[in-house]
Amino acid sequence: MMDMNQIFIGGANGEGLTMPARSGNRHGLIAGATGTGKTVTLQVLAESFSRMGVPVFMADVKGDLAGLAQPGNPHPKIDERRKTIGMPQYQQRAYPVVFWDVFGEAGHPVRATISEMGPLLLSSLLELNDTQEAVLYACFSLADDNGMLLLDLKDLRAMLSWMGDNARELKSEYGNITPTSIASIQRRLMVLEEQGADRFFGEPALKLEDLMMTDFSGTGVISILDANRLMTQSPRLYAMLLLWLLSELFEQLPEVGDPEKPRLVFFFDEAHLLFDTAPKPLLQKIEQVVRLIRSKGVGVYFITQNPTDIPDDVLGQLGLRVQHALRAFTPRDQKAVDAAAETFRPNPEIDTKTVITQLGVGEALVSVLDEKKAPTPVRRVLICPPESRIGVLTIEERAGQLSRSPMKNRYDEVLDRESAYEMLKQRAETEAADAPQAPEPEQKSPWGNILKPSPTPSKGRTRQSVGEAIVKSVARSIGSQIGNQIGRRVVRGILGSIFKGKV
Repeated sequence: MMDMNQIFIGGANGEGLTMPARSGNRHGLIAGATGTGKTVTLQVLAESFSRMGVPVFMADVKGDLAGLAQPGNPHPKIDERRKTIGMPQYQQRAYPVVFWDVFGEAGHPVRATISEMGPLLLSSLLELNDTQEAVLYACFSLADDNGMLLLDLKDLRAMLSWMGDNARELKSEYGNITPTSIASIQRRLMVLEEQGADRFFGEPALKLEDLMMTDFSGTGVISILDANRLMTQSPRLYAMLLLWLLSELFEQLPEVGDPEKPRLVFFFDEAHLLFDTAPKPLLQKIEQVVRLIRSKGVGVYFITQNPTDIPDDVLGQLGLRVQHALRAFTPRDQKAVDAAAETFRPNPEIDTKTVITQLGVGEALVSVLDEKKAPTPVRRVLICPPESRIGVLTIEERAGQLSRSPMKNRYDEVLDRESAYEMLKQRAETEAADAPQAPEPEQKSPWGNILKPSPTPSKGRTRQSVGEAIVKSVARSIGSQIGNQIGRRVVRGILGSIFKGKV
């Protein structure tokens, strides 16, 4: 029988390689060139955690991780590999899977509110400079001060428009707000909306407990985010979505110390997208979250082509190292091979630098944490075969999974409750209705007599535009507390909050 306290990874010469379950929250790295077997390694680890009752969240960039929902097919090569690596038990089977999709097509919709995402993540997502970022922070602060929820993109646009029109009145309390900065942010929001972000921002927002389920047999449910279209249209949104999830987990989960097994395992595929363009303050927060979230019982596993894609401060915290083949065709490639080799604890029986370039598909150099949380010497192993299918699902198979999903009908309908946009619009309409009509100026003919104004078809008063009404109505509320305003600020995660010392 397979030991449920051990994560079976692979082996060679009849000797298996395992990692203690209690080391699962010490994070890990799966690296290697395209086509070397990273996806199968990811699939094998997900199965191992699921078998021991640990929920898993992962992004499916290419669509082939969906095969976890179906049993694998028998094959002589699978039997041969099992014998080679000394795999104690193997049963081809499906795993409990829930599919998610920002666009709501290949899975249940995934949403977060603007307030939950927060100004720091949004600034990185929009690639704002320091001045523009300060304006965005002011926007969040202003919304909080006036009890206005920022739930979707139209809420944020409405607040920014009002700020631009009232920059003079706001300057003393919220700093300099220039029309140029407002316009630049608005343009970037339009681009983000065209990339599909309007489908992500809104309600009902994803509840973390829906990612941390087990089925009736105690097997951990594997949540798979379909990220194929998301990666194509907006890779930065993909990276910020996963980082937002991490920050929410860090913020909401209680401390559990050093558990016997993780409470949740989080796989971050295409991890270079997170680190390539992240500003220094965001990198510092990422490093902080990765370092501290293990005490919440969450294991984070980064998947990327090259270990140098991961900053040293983060790389140093990753316990499991699985390195698939790298190619050394150029001097730059050779530097990457050298860097990858240096991340392992040396093994006198292996020339790590040479072996990295010689590994076959499904082979890897692996180092795990032992019972004392110390890294083991690097070993060359064959990754064990997954029990589920390797490959995609048919349209009919995916539809069947969605029809039986426990999340069915929970997130499908969009909720648009009263928030900043609706509140500003309502005030604007009230001010427009109460505003006195300006008398028409007298006109004189060339002979000096006063001309009567021409009759107009409408006998009602001239209404202000919504923008004009917003300016007049909301400006009066600045600096005063609204009578029915709830005396609290919007709660955000650690990466989305207005940090101390940030103006």
